[in-house]
Amino acid sequence: MNIHEYQGKEILKKFGVAVPKGYVAYSPEEAKLAAEQLFAEISSPVVVVKAQIHAGGRGKAGGVKLAKSAEEAFDIAQKMLGITLVTHQTGPEGKQVHRLLVAQGMNIDKEFYVGITLDRATSRNVLMISTEGGMEIEKVAEETPEKLLKIQVDPLYGLQGFQAREAAFFLGLEGSQFNNAVKFIQALYKAYTTIDASIAEINPLVITKEGDVFALDAKINFDGNALYRHKEFIELRDESEEDPLEVEASHSNLNYVRLDGNVGCMVNGAGLAMGTMDLIQLAGGRPANFLDVGGGASPQTVEQGFKIILSDKNVKAILVNVFGGIVRCDRVAGGIIQAAKNIDLKVPVIVRLEGTNAEAAQKMLDESGLNLISANGLRDAANKVQQAISAA
Repeated sequence: MNIHEYQGKEILKKFGVAVPKGYVAYSPEEAKLAAEQLFAEISSPVVVVKAQIHAGGRGKAGGVKLAKSAEEAFDIAQKMLGITLVTHQTGPEGKQVHRLLVAQGMNIDKEFYVGITLDRATSRNVLMISTEGGMEIEKVAEETPEKLLKIQVDPLYGLQGFQAREAAFFLGLEGSQFNNAVKFIQALYKAYTTIDASIAEINPLVITKEGDVFALDAKINFDGNALYRHKEFIELRDESEEDPLEVEASHSNLNYVRLDGNVGCMVNGAGLAMGTMDLIQLAGGRPANFLDVGGGASPQTVEQGFKIILSDKNVKAILVNVFGGIVRCDRVAGGIIQAAKNIDLKVPVIVRLEGTNAEAAQKMLDESGLNLISANGLRDAANKVQQAISAA
């Protein structure tokens, strides 16, 4: 689950991570009040008005502006609220701005990058440090890897003091800047592990001319599998930032990701879903979605899955690929037939079922009298998907 920058900063602040003072605003009037309050509290000659969307690259897209007065903050907010920002992370459709963060300006001396995430290759958390703050870290890793330090963290011992110091040394810091950076990195790691984040990224991490260290930006993503331990964070979810179909699927406990293809797929199990998407591509189509209905698929979840897939007007055919291990194939077939009757399917549905009671399930589909095409094996399923696409 992703959250906004201002929400991430509020969480980090509780763990001792230094963040600039700021206030969220939903209207130009609130932005003006926030700026007035900041100018009264701090000595900075400027405040920063930042669009709050779930994407990076906001500055280049015009989503970050400086204001020298409360009136200027009001004018900026008027122009920024409601616009659609298109960045390298939003895709061409962009994201609409519904809220702003008005934050204190910083007397910046240096900008760096620090991030923590899970390295799946080593099954360890990795602390990443770069001297190139404010840039896309993927670009830095590809073009100038010598400017990026990766420190593997042993899960038994956690981040050690010498590792935090190694990171600060890599940035070339000395004196109070060095000490403040070490404390910052240790506090960030504690926050990352305590809240079960999947990523904690500060880009840029800034050193002020006074020697202070601040998280000028903050990207915090939660591990969805651990949210049951942090129910207080669930309310931070902003569904307006997510694809409507993905939101609807999550409410039905379906794992759905929308893609830009023409063949919908419904599968039980993430690995089989990935293989099914490859199968669709091999058959000459393009997957319209990733949809994992889980091992215990019921008629209700199957029907909801069909509704979500068919909400995408680009879908010309559907491939159902289910392995009946935990759930029997005849039970899945019954759910498909029931869903087909309730929804009045207008696109061909190719169904490949293997496992427990697969033969009985295939017979049920063949005798249903509905637009359901049973497939015997993956090759047959691929051929029938190809035929369905050609006839569409």
